[in-house]
This record gives sequence, structure tokens and C-alpha cells, in this order.
Amino acid sequence: MIPIIDTHQHLWDLQRLTLPWLADYPALARNHLQADYSDAINGLNVVKSVYVEVDVEPSQLSAEADMAIDLCRHGDGPTVAAVIGGRPAADGFAEYLERFARAPFVKGVRQVLHVAAAPARTCLDERFVGGIRLLGQHGKAFDLCVRPGELSDAAALIARCPDTRFVLDHCGNVDVAARDYAPWRRGLEQVARHPNVVCKVSGIVESAPPSSWTAEDLAPVVDHVLDLFGPERVLFASNWPVCNLNGGLRRWVEALRRIVARRPDSLQRNLFHDNAARFYEL
Repeated sequence: MIPIIDTHQHLWDLQRLTLPWLADYPALARNHLQADYSDAINGLNVVKSVYVEVDVEPSQLSAEADMAIDLCRHGDGPTVAAVIGGRPAADGFAEYLERFARAPFVKGVRQVLHVAAAPARTCLDERFVGGIRLLGQHGKAFDLCVRPGELSDAAALIARCPDTRFVLDHCGNVDVAARDYAPWRRGLEQVARHPNVVCKVSGIVESAPPSSWTAEDLAPVVDHVLDLFGPERVLFASNWPVCNLNGGLRRWVEALRRIVARRPDSLQRNLFHDNAARFYEL
């Protein structure tokens, strides 16, 4: 069984962090801790994972980053690296980033951009672009989590920041159940043209037909991503525990293994393990 590096794992302790968005997802509104994740990956050969920020109340960004670093430092689970939260356009972002610039466990920054607080073209604001360029100067990546209709904005940002590495989250957040993939395909093609971006193969079971989805439902999206980005620029990710809303981590891994089974062994190893090891220097 190919070893897996999970590049998109969430954890939260609601006694320590406030996640306002959980009000819309009561099924997730409980603690999700390292022990819970370890149970979820049991038997799947997940050897390492990357913590990704959980869109906390903005005043808690530093506290969340410190928590993630401590989690990696203690080494009592698979979590070995972190993508912390940050606001690239905010006053004080340079100072905030400087605090974590030399933290070896911090590999990048993310601000969720598919929420009401981030209207279209937020990522093209001059201050935002400046913050993203600063990330590149510090050798940190930026996770792009955008609406599928705003992939062209993401592509424009990537073009303006050629010295920053980008990670496109969740296959560009395509709506799998809608099956109207044409706008998403056009936007994704614009993003994939840029060599400084990789794509996380994740986040698609959440929009698949509830409960009834199969590997065949997901295959057109996965295949298009693999064909566009190629074998060197794709990363497996679980999006746990959000994936539990529609099937869970184990079902997602098994479906993805089935989808890529006909692909070369080298691509499968790159997707599930080797690309992540190189990109995050694990």
C-alpha cells in the first residue's frame, strides 16, 4: 500500500478556539482532536499530515498558529507541518509573518476566500498582492481557497506573484453534483498554466450527491485535475473532518485509489506521497 501524506487536515478544540462558521454545520460543531484523526486514518497507511488553519475568529490567528506549531513539535501524532491562518492585506501582516518566518513547521498561510467577508477580486487588492509577494520572500506558500467562479482571479494573482508558491485547495471547489463543469474547467485551465502552483486533490466528496456518490461520480473531476496539472503538481488531501459531511475519509481514500488505479505507479506515488514530501520539505 502506497504511504500517504495528507496535506489538508483540520483539528480544533472548541475550548481553545472559536470557529464562527460552525454555526452553519452543526454536525461538525464538536472537538476534533489528534486522537480522533488517528482513529480516522487507522489502516490507511497515512504516515504524515499537514495541519491547515480552520478559519478562526480573527483575533485568535496567533493563538491558533502557536497551537499548530506545538502540535507539530510534540510529535505525538502524524501532524508534522502547518499552514497557518493569516490576512495578507491587513495592517501588521508583515510583522505577523516575521514572527513565524523562521518556524520550520510553518510551510504556508491561508485565508479562506469563498466566504461572504471576501467578495470577488479580494485577492487582487494591491495590499493583498503585496502580502502574497512577502510570503514568497520568506519562502512560504499561499493556499488559495476560492469560489469556482473566481478561479480567473486566482490565476491573475498567481501571475502577479511569480516568486510565491501557491496551492489550489480542493480542486478549485467545483460543484460535483451540479455536473456543469464548463466554467470550472475554463478557470482551472487558467490557474494550471502557471508553474508556481500545485493542486490539492480534495474537497469534492463534500459537493457530490449526498450519500449515494461513487468513484465514478468523482472521476471526471479527478481526471481533469491530473491531466491539467500533471504528475508533479498534485497532492492528496483529505479535508478531514469536513469530509465526514458526506462519506468520510476512508471512503474518499478508497474511491481515489480506484480512480487512479489505471494510472502509472509513479503518478500514484507522487499524488499520495512524494509530491507532498518535496513541496513541503518533509
